[in-house]
Amino acid sequence: MRVVIGSDHAGWPLKNAVVEHVRSLGHEVIDVGSFDDKPVDFPDIARALTQKVKSGEAERGIMVCGTGVGASIAANKVKGIRAAVCHDIHSAHQSVEHDDVNVMCIGAKIVGAWLAQDLVASYLSAEFSTDEDCRRRVEMLHAMDAEG
Repeated sequence: MRVVIGSDHAGWPLKNAVVEHVRSLGHEVIDVGSFDDKPVDFPDIARALTQKVKSGEAERGIMVCGTGVGASIAANKVKGIRAAVCHDIHSAHQSVEHDDVNVMCIGAKIVGAWLAQDLVASYLSAEFSTDEDCRRRVEMLHAMDAEG
């Protein structure tokens, strides 16, 4: 799988561990920054990351900021993106299985590198359910997206 990864300056230290782990799982990484701890605006990184998902250049995205919340808000502003903050393993896989989430957001000030690795593995191994209820609800989300 091709995975796009981005962070703001608060998420930058954890992002490096996430990139290494994603590669160790056999996935290709597209890194959209940031590339150091200098302040950067997370909406700019979220825009770059979500465009890679929307275009199909990446199948999924992972965004790391201080809490994951700002990244999630910014990513969800983009039509076609379903982003979720995931700080526990159940949410990491169920967000994909039930809600077809395509961008997972992690808070570097909330989780450490070990938990982040488990979250990433759970998120990337999950598949969208074939259950009719899940499919219907995601179609409802697509309709809401289309309404603007």
